[in-house]
Amino acid sequence: MTASDIIKDLKAKKFKPVYLLHGEEPYYIDQIIHYMEQHVLRDAEKGFNQTVLYGKDTDMATLLNAAKRYPMMSEYQLIVVKEAQDLKWSKETEGSSKEAAFIQSYFENPLPSTILVLGYKYANFDKRKKIFKSITKSGLIFQSDPVRDYKLAQWIEDLVREKGAKIAPQASALMAEYLGADLSKISNEIEKLLLNISKETTIDTDLVQRNIGISKEYNVFELQKALAARNVLKSNQIINYFADNPKANPMVMVMANLNAYFSKILKYHYLQNKHDAAKELGVNPYFVKDYEMAARNYSLPKTFDIISLLREYDLKSKGVDSTGNVTDGELLKELLFKMIH
Repeated sequence: MTASDIIKDLKAKKFKPVYLLHGEEPYYIDQIIHYMEQHVLRDAEKGFNQTVLYGKDTDMATLLNAAKRYPMMSEYQLIVVKEAQDLKWSKETEGSSKEAAFIQSYFENPLPSTILVLGYKYANFDKRKKIFKSITKSGLIFQSDPVRDYKLAQWIEDLVREKGAKIAPQASALMAEYLGADLSKISNEIEKLLLNISKETTIDTDLVQRNIGISKEYNVFELQKALAARNVLKSNQIINYFADNPKANPMVMVMANLNAYFSKILKYHYLQNKHDAAKELGVNPYFVKDYEMAARNYSLPKTFDIISLLREYDLKSKGVDSTGNVTDGELLKELLFKMIH
């Protein structure tokens, strides 16, 4: 089930006695828990029947003693455990002790009137544990995985659409490039953007640049376009800007983006059917023409050379095989020269 599916069931009052929400991406876990806190119980019921605990401040015995209580003047009680990864899972839930047996028995037969939510963030729960298997049978387990880099732009477009607005492919790609894979940060920026425009306005790169603080002319997105066209002047202008503003354009981010970009150009060279380029590269069809132009301007051997250069200069930026006290800006300028010529 997706997070949207779970929230849809919650809206329909289809509750499970135990929810284990786990995974490396906290965004969806927070989204589900927030909805539960706001909507599972009526305001009049929350005082006696809604409890929020934190993993580092509680233990399994205390938690389950609370879970075994019956609700007061309500059909359900809701217990939310935030940062559940800080609970002492191994020591208290495994083995043959009485405490472990008590815990295991609850998750095998949870109280139907209790909705117990475990928010286990930043890692996947160990699926080998007995408690995981018990929750699989008695409750619901949701794994929240990170969105892959190549899917971020589409994720942004889908989120904007869910909120009743529209965004141009260039704008979603720009946001993905600059905000990275932090879904909570992306969602917050989109919320701020939507406060400043009407629902009829399509979010374009100009709106993104003005509202998120990205330089209109000098950003990684524009650098990729300049490199694709082998525009030496524009590429140098952008790299010089990066060198003068290292905090806004850290080398590690620039290198990661360029490596991903030229890896896709390499993949484009090998495509048997160029009509499937958008799907195979994991990009919006709007950008396929840029990869086509880049592949014309950089032969297959040259593309291999550039990827090797990117790895070499990534190591140099980290102090490996570097000579003297060279700045990141100087390394970027040197790298660009070798890439284009």
